[in-house]
Amino acid sequence: MKKITKTEQQWQQQLDSEQFRVTRKAGTEAPFSGQYCDHTGAGYYHCVCCDYPLFSSESKYHSGCGWPSFHGELDTAEITQRPDHSHGMSRIELLCPRCDAHLGHIFNDGPPPTGQRYCINSVSLIFKGTDNHS
Repeated sequence: MKKITKTEQQWQQQLDSEQFRVTRKAGTEAPFSGQYCDHTGAGYYHCVCCDYPLFSSESKYHSGCGWPSFHGELDTAEITQRPDHSHGMSRIELLCPRCDAHLGHIFNDGPPPTGQRYCINSVSLIFKGTDNHS
């Protein structure tokens, strides 16, 4: 896969201020504020920065945590995981494998079949529905 690299100024021109803050500066949107937190449409969630496919609606579930949650990524996604020790916590950060956008974090408190919860910021995603009603 070819990596996408842009200058900070190029990302600022492409993204709105909240998308830039979350994806390029590892920010977090406020809980229960994102457009995909309670979204139930059928389709796929892509990286807002580079349009790379990351998650299927089939793996999305309501965790109650305030952010969109998935129990797994697409088999082809290969989302990058790296240790994150910010804010006095020890977590695993999730990054888009194509453009290194900050997506969210992964936790081991999810449902079967994986037991994982991919806790993702809505502003880091674009939803592409499989029907015309999403």
